[in-house]
Amino acid sequence: MDDGAWLGPLMFLGALIFLATGYPVAFALGGVAILFALVGVGLGVFDPLFLTALPYRIVGIMSNYTLLAIPYFILLGSLLEQSGVAERLLTVMASWFGRLRGGLGVAVILVGALLAATTGVVAATVVAMGLISLPVMLRHGYQTELATGVIAASGTLGQIIPPSVVLVVLGDQLGVPVGDLFVGSLLPGLVLAGMYIVYTLILAYLRPHLAPALTDLPKEPLLNVIRAVVPPLGLVLLVLGSIFFGVATPTEAGAVGCVGAAILAAFEGKLTWAVAWRVCEATVRTTSMAMLILIGSTAFSLVFRGVDGDQFVYDLLLNLPGGRAGFLLFSMGLVFVLGFFIDFFEIAFIVVPLLIPAAQQLGTDLVWFGVLLGANLQTSFLTPPFGFALFYLKSVAPPTVTTGQIYRGVMPFIGVQLVLIVLIIYFPALVTVWLN
Repeated sequence: MDDGAWLGPLMFLGALIFLATGYPVAFALGGVAILFALVGVGLGVFDPLFLTALPYRIVGIMSNYTLLAIPYFILLGSLLEQSGVAERLLTVMASWFGRLRGGLGVAVILVGALLAATTGVVAATVVAMGLISLPVMLRHGYQTELATGVIAASGTLGQIIPPSVVLVVLGDQLGVPVGDLFVGSLLPGLVLAGMYIVYTLILAYLRPHLAPALTDLPKEPLLNVIRAVVPPLGLVLLVLGSIFFGVATPTEAGAVGCVGAAILAAFEGKLTWAVAWRVCEATVRTTSMAMLILIGSTAFSLVFRGVDGDQFVYDLLLNLPGGRAGFLLFSMGLVFVLGFFIDFFEIAFIVVPLLIPAAQQLGTDLVWFGVLLGANLQTSFLTPPFGFALFYLKSVAPPTVTTGQIYRGVMPFIGVQLVLIVLIIYFPALVTVWLN
């Protein structure tokens, strides 16, 4: 190996080690970049002039119009969490589907899909459904593992069903229109929700004691159902419809959605100064974290490129056995395994840029590849030990629900997500059917 050629692989390994320790991601990436830049300069294999590009890149990040969609969709999700929309939806859906075996689980999945198409924020959906539906499911005899698995899995649908923060980030990193990713991911997201429902109903049919029918739930009047369903559906049409029909960009649609969510919260009497403060604080905190990670990863990628690490990865990916199939197997396996230990932001900002050159060289459609990555990154919210959906659910679950039960509950749904990844690979039309 040439002098200094080992720096790239060692730098990547060092970043993963720092991330695994739990050290703040932005500072871990920036610190590793500084350390290896100094080592590279000392060895004479890194030109310090590379670092002069860093300020320009940071300015480019802060002025990136696409990334402006991130705070909009986070704000939209936070507003809906406070508006009571999720609570009303779960109540009416449970009353209509609860009489079926597994019907309450189906209701949770349907609500999760509808909230996903409205907010795209995992935390808001999982917390809302965990607080409202988990006690009801446990009280009516649902197996704890099944109840927690349904809630956590359906709460992550917002990462593949648009609008999705994951897809916004991937669109920026891949250099493809976010609107195309939204259009391409809609059908796979709906297919995934359908597979969740089918799995739940089959399990309830084969093992009725795990998901009994709720015969004692009064059926909500049809007018109540309409009142509960129409507002979020209207918001979905407002946000996604404006994107799909070319009326607004994803960023503009996010802003419109925020206005709509604020109107809903005000109509329900929930838009107080205290609520507005909490919503804005949560939005600023999450957005700041994402921007800091992006700045740290930019420094990391700049130094990584300066020590020829990108060339090492490029050569490695192109020389995998099996050509394009080998590349897809390796890249999807890498993203899935990393999802056990680090957040989707880190994977999107560190790993995805390294995969793009090889994907382009192998003739891969980047929009299709982005949806495939989005489906894979969704698993990172469920895979233990660091799946965020698991933490969100545990924080609102009754004390009798253990972490081990939540972990066991999500395993079958992770399997369903992997089936979706295989389907997208073998049937690309799932993504491209509405793009051609």
